[in-house]
Formats: sequence, C-alpha cells, structure tokens
Amino acid sequence: MKRTIDPLAHASEIMKAVENGVLITAKKDSRVNPMTVSWGGLAIEWGKPLFIAFVRKTRYTKEFLDATGEFTVNLPQGAFDKKITALCGSKSGRDIDKVKAAGLTLEEPLEINAPGIRELPLTLECRILHACEQDIDTIDGPSAERWYPSDETGERNPHTAYYAEIVAAYVIE
Repeated sequence: MKRTIDPLAHASEIMKAVENGVLITAKKDSRVNPMTVSWGGLAIEWGKPLFIAFVRKTRYTKEFLDATGEFTVNLPQGAFDKKITALCGSKSGRDIDKVKAAGLTLEEPLEINAPGIRELPLTLECRILHACEQDIDTIDGPSAERWYPSDETGERNPHTAYYAEIVAAYVIE
C-alpha cells in the first residue's frame, strides 16, 4: 500500500535524509540501478514542486537518467540498514546488480517507470524537466578544487543538475 504525501510538508525530513544519503533509482529497459546521493534538494519552479539531483557525468546512473528522463528518490523513515546506501554509493551498476546485492525489494511506481524501494519507503517519483552541467569555472576556487579536482589527464568530473518535477510522493507501507 502507498500512502500519498505532500512532499513540501515533509521538506525538513527529506532534506535531512538527503544530507545523510538517499537512493536515486532509475530504470532503463529491464535494468534497475539505485545510486546513493547526498547532494540534492527541493525547490518550487515553474509552479511545480521539484527535486534537484546532482549526478556526476561519469556515473552509470547518468546514462539511465539521460535515456529515460525519470527517477525515484528513495528515503528512509526511521532506522534502516545503512549497508544499503553504503553499497549503492560505492559500487557501480556497470559491474554488479545493486538491487540483488543489497537485497532490495522493488515497488511498482504510480506515474513513471522507475520503481520505489520498500526498504527506503518515502518515495518521490520524478520526471526531469531540465538538466544542465555545472560550469566549474563559475564555482568559487576552494570549492572547485575540493569537489572537482583534476584527474591525471587534467579532466574534471562535474555534476549535471537534474531539475525534476515530483509527479507522485508517497510512503510505502
């Protein structure tokens, strides 16, 4: 069962969870890939409630987001197995099936194709409205150096900011 919620009424709970790490789950074809993020936020733009997710250009999940234009945000409520976010934040879906490895239970979505995760029951179903790659040259120097250091080739790995409308929000019960 899914209990519908107003995501803005849960803004404080959502933002505290994001700070500690939540899952963004995307589905492309038959493959489901959850990824831990701790950067993101809620907003209101274009008269719509949004979740803004930041995903580095090298992440496997980015391929899913760019191909499908949708994702779920999966947040814990109360105690949960932190090994879930640890695994989904340290392993790539290119190499393993994170759903199987973490023992996750997928829940049918209401409005999009990406599933919810029963073990992290507060779910935001999101449809991407706008995406833009961060311009590292416009970020203050210390932050750019800390978060976007150059690799051995001189490349940096910026985030893409995905502005996504929250089209459904609920708690899996």
